Parts: sequence; structure tokens; C-alpha cells
Amino acid sequence: MQAALSSQPVPWHGRTAALTLAALGVVYGDIGTSPLYTIKEIFSKSTGVPLNPETIIGAVSVVFWALMLVVTLKYVVLILRADNRGEGGIAALLALASQSTAGRPVLRRRLLLLGTFGACLFYGDSVLTPAISVLSAVEGLEIVTPAFKPWVLPISIGVLVGLFLAQRRGTATVGRWFGPIIAVWFLVLAAVGGWQIAQAPQVMQALDPRHAWSFLAGRGWGVFAAVGAVALAITGTEALYADMGHFGKRPIRIAWTSFVLPALALNYAGQGALLLRQPAAVENPFYLMFPPALLLPAVAIATVATIIASQAVISGAYSLTQQSIQLGLLPRMQIIHTSAHERGQIYVPAVNWLLLVAVVLACIGFGNSSAIASAYGIAVTATMLITTVLTYFVVRYGWGFPAWVAVGATAFFIALDALLLASCSVKILEGGWFTLAMAGAVLVVMLTWKRGRELLSATLRSDLLPLKDFAESLGRQQLVAVPRTAVFLSAERGVVPQALLHNMKHNLVLHERNVVLCVQFHEEPTVLAERRVEVLPVASGFWQVILHFGFMDTPDIPGALELCAQRGLAIDAFATSYFLSRETVVPAPARAMVRWRQNLFEAISRNAGRAVDFFGIPHNAVIELGTRVHL
Repeated sequence: MQAALSSQPVPWHGRTAALTLAALGVVYGDIGTSPLYTIKEIFSKSTGVPLNPETIIGAVSVVFWALMLVVTLKYVVLILRADNRGEGGIAALLALASQSTAGRPVLRRRLLLLGTFGACLFYGDSVLTPAISVLSAVEGLEIVTPAFKPWVLPISIGVLVGLFLAQRRGTATVGRWFGPIIAVWFLVLAAVGGWQIAQAPQVMQALDPRHAWSFLAGRGWGVFAAVGAVALAITGTEALYADMGHFGKRPIRIAWTSFVLPALALNYAGQGALLLRQPAAVENPFYLMFPPALLLPAVAIATVATIIASQAVISGAYSLTQQSIQLGLLPRMQIIHTSAHERGQIYVPAVNWLLLVAVVLACIGFGNSSAIASAYGIAVTATMLITTVLTYFVVRYGWGFPAWVAVGATAFFIALDALLLASCSVKILEGGWFTLAMAGAVLVVMLTWKRGRELLSATLRSDLLPLKDFAESLGRQQLVAVPRTAVFLSAERGVVPQALLHNMKHNLVLHERNVVLCVQFHEEPTVLAERRVEVLPVASGFWQVILHFGFMDTPDIPGALELCAQRGLAIDAFATSYFLSRETVVPAPARAMVRWRQNLFEAISRNAGRAVDFFGIPHNAVIELGTRVHL
């Protein structure tokens, strides 16, 4: 997720305005493209909603009040308060809930599992958002002329392939245009909606919530199908919370209340006004709002808007991957920083190509935006429900409010989210299985990796020697001392790394200065520079150094080691060698995991990224020593 943040000091009001404009492009790109397909899906054949003036006004009313209750009241008013040192998103909220329940280990484990599943659902969202957004935009060509219909899918796939191929270059250059372009998009939404409302002003009756209640009550059991389509209007809402760390609460709230909400409300009401006058426009009420002469420009700006919306969610997948790696849920992967100036500008090649394959397969498999809509809502609504549940535990245990306050703040939203999720779940067999299958597969990978690393650490720990005793014993032996600094990476503090033992065994030397380095990641977004480094003298020529990083920090070991000079240990970067132990997992006769999970863990371990790349260690200063571990 990107943020075009200026490095020059500006007045607070100017900075707020700049951040508000930038937030339009990143935070609201997804929800801003929902008008392309929401009203059309509410009146699709699959929902069984009849097309008449009463249901049209009722549908617009339900959409409007969904925006008011879910987005405005729940996220803008409540959820944005649950910040983890200024950061937001389900990973930050999970860490906050985990810290809040640290004294309740059973509850903490359950919340970790629930939050991890919520993170997995985001990957499904990262596949379906680009697919449905770009397809729905390009489908406007069918309105221009039916001759374009066979070309909609190839053009959409071409746009998506180009988008993913461009990721390696980063968005630092074009990212500054995201806000202005999306601002123009919202102005277009408001203008064309207002034009249609002027021709059928009776649609403004939708502001009365009684029409929404009447619409829902009149559906009977069909209410689930109808609400499942309404949920499409609030897709992308999680971005308000996830991007809080980039822009802050104030700009996000200003952008929503003063710009995004009015534009969306006008456009949805405008589509309803069009249907009141021309029921046949239900084929594609969004594009049919435009005069014929403006259809092609509308398709063009809609396509650009959906590309920006897709970019935000793709970048979000990169950020979530980085956070998951540092929380121990995923193996190390290559992470490339594409900008030296803008926060959050990262590129994860492995995730990029996996997403590209999944998005193309989704486009081909579903074929059109209406089919994807069946699968889309489950990921969004399930994530929203998980967010609300985690917020309850933060309010109750993290903030210390009484149970009645925590229940009062979240119970209504939990019920609302549960209704939305249940409504989307009725379409599991029509495509919802796709999202759940993706999230389930990612969850299996995460849990297998976490469990495997725990078992691996326990196995290695059983063979390790206490560092202090070992270092003191070396002082009584005659060994060749090499006049350099050796840094030995260790997963555990206070023990002798395997790399140190192997270096002495094979090279029969010891360096004059030996630093045993342990990197620890914490359940907080960032760690301040003054807390980054701990330096503990162990014995003559030996030091234990512990580096602390948050789950949103970029782990840079050489840069962090420069801070050791402030703790009395100056390390010359040009006279330092790094020793790493690379474990090779081999099957043990008595397996600690079932065979298929063990095989999966071994495969992930073989393909995991190198610690050298992940920690930013210079390649020409690294010595890797192999270790076979029975698991």
C-alpha cells in the first residue's frame, strides 16, 4: 500500500490536505469502483429481486444505509480508534488483541488462529478485486457496441497482465497521480449521478431508512441473496483501517465524509433514478447513465480507476506478506524496496507471480464480473466480522473497559457482519468456494510453517550449548585468533550458534571479536531506534547482540549494527564477516508432524528465501555453513 508522503515540512493544514488527496487514491480506490457492478447485481436474476419503483428505491436505501452503518459508524467512528501505535489493518489488530490477552493463553491461541484466517482471506480479496474491477470496467465496451463483447475478456486479461508486469518498477512515479485521478473519478460519479437524480428526484426517498427495512422485510428467505449483492457496495472498506498508518485517521475521515460518501451516495441514487425512468437499463445501469457520446471516455476513466484500485490491494498483499514473515507465519521471501522516499513501496516477486496466475485463472474460470461477484463478498464480509470480533477483545482487555461497554460497542456490528457473511455464504457453490479454498490453502501453509519452525527450534535448542560457559572455556584454550569481527546469526539468545561450532571445527580458528546476533520481531508495528539494539558482553572477545524490530519494520542488520557503537561496541562494516547456518530438514524415524505436513514444511524450507537477502547483509561478507536437522 502506498502513500505519497512529502519529505518537506509543510503546515499541518497543507499536509492534511495532501494526505487527504493521497488517501483518495489508495484508501478509496476499491470502494470507489463498487458502483460499476453493485446495483446491477442486486437486480440480477440470481437474487430474485423484482424490478419496480418500490424495490428500486428500497435497494438504493439499503446501499446508502450500509455505507452509513458499516463504513461511517463502524470503521470511521469505531475501528479507526483501535490503532496499534498508529498502524492499522488486521495484522496490527491481531497483534494488539494478542497482547491484550497475553494472560489468557487458550484465548490468545484461538484469537491468533482467527486473525490468521482473516489475513488469509485478504489474499483471496487480492485476487478477486483486480479481476472483478477490471472486468466490470471493460464490460462497458459491450454497451458501446455488442461487437466488442468477444474482446472484453482478452482485453481485461491484457490489462491485468500489464499491471502485474509493471509491479517490479514500483509506483513511486505514477503513485502521485493516484489521488488526483481518483478525485476526478469521484467527481464524475457525483456529476452523472446528480444529473440522473434531477430527472427523477423521487429516488431521494431512499434516504428514509424505512424504505430499506421494507425492502429487506419483503424479500423473505430471499433476503440473503439480496443482502449478498448489497455487500458489494462496501468492498474495500478494510482499506480505511489497513492504511491508517500511511495517512492517519484525520485525512481518512475527512476524505470519506466530505468527498467519497457524498459521491457514492449520489451515484447510487442516480442509478436508481435511471432505473425508475428506464427499467431496461438494468442491463448495466452504471454505464447507461452516461450520454452515448461519453461512453468511451467513461470506460477509459473507469478502467484507470480500477487499475488504481487493483494496485492498492496488490500492494496490500505485499505488505501483509512482509508482516506475516516477521510474525513467523510465512517463510522468508525476497522483498524489493522500489522507492527510497515513499513508505510502503515494496515488491515481493513470489507473491506477484502467484497473484497474477490466480487472477488470470479467476478471469478465465468465471468469465465475467457477475460470476465473480458470487465469490467476492465472502472474503470481504468474513474479514469484516473477524475485525469486529478482535476489536471486542481489544476494547475489553486492551483498553480495560467493562464487558457491557465492549459488548455495546461491538455487538450490533457483529450481528450486522454475521448477516452480511451469511448472505454471501449462500453462493458458496456458485463461486464462494474459490475464496474459501484460497484462504484455506494459505492458512495450511502458515500453520504448517509456524509449527515446523517451532519444532525445528526445539530440536536445535536441545543440542545447543550455553554461550557464556562456552565463551569462558575458550579463554583457557590456545586458538588462532583472526583479526576481524565475526557475526554469527542465532535464532535463540544465550546459546552457541551452529555456525560458530562449525567454523571452529572446520577452520580451526576463532575471530578476535565474536558477535552472536539474535533478531527478535515483536507484536508491535515499529520499534524505536533507542530500543533497536541490546549489547551484552559475554566474555573476552564475545558479545551477545539482540536486534529488535516491529512487524512493519524493514530488518536491516548492517544498519542496525551501526547503533552498537552507542552501546560501547563499534563494528567496522569493512572488517566484518557474517556466518550463517542453513538448516536442511530431513525426515526423522518418529515424526513430530503427520507425513503430508512434514513434506510440505520440507518443500517450503527448501524454497524459502535466504536470510542474507531478507536481512540486507552484503553478499560478499557472508559464509554459509550447512546443518542437517532431523524433524
